[in-house]
Amino acid sequence: MRAEPKKKKKADPKREQAVKDRLKKRLKKLEKIPPELIPIEDFLIPTKFMNETRVRADSNLSFEESERRALLMKEWSRYKKQQHDAEMKMINSVLEAQQEALKELRLESEKLYQEAIKRDQDLIPLEKEGPSHTPPITGYQAPEGKYNDITKVYTQ
Repeated sequence: MRAEPKKKKKADPKREQAVKDRLKKRLKKLEKIPPELIPIEDFLIPTKFMNETRVRADSNLSFEESERRALLMKEWSRYKKQQHDAEMKMINSVLEAQQEALKELRLESEKLYQEAIKRDQDLIPLEKEGPSHTPPITGYQAPEGKYNDITKVYTQ
């Protein structure tokens, strides 16, 4: 919490090696099994289910039940607000402690302070790539063989 280093437990190297070996064996078994492909049809919603007239009717709740649900929602909202406030308070206290530590470090040594506020590029690796989808080039001929389009076309 307050920038204290965590103490590492001493681990048995034989045990770590055994764990690594077990993981390698599992990976080899998984590589032998071919991946199961899910058909695209499983992701498509049939048009008969997309009919706008198919609307579920509201269930008639008693007054007591609707009041109970409303009170339950208010209680849940209060609980989540308290949880959020506690989290924000904790984050603010950590940030204040960090600022105090940096202020003390600056009084101690300007060089150390400058090193402490430098951005660590290895902390969050950033990989930049260009666009993954580009429009097709008109008149382009594929160099290897022909392309057979077997995409199913659905019409209504």
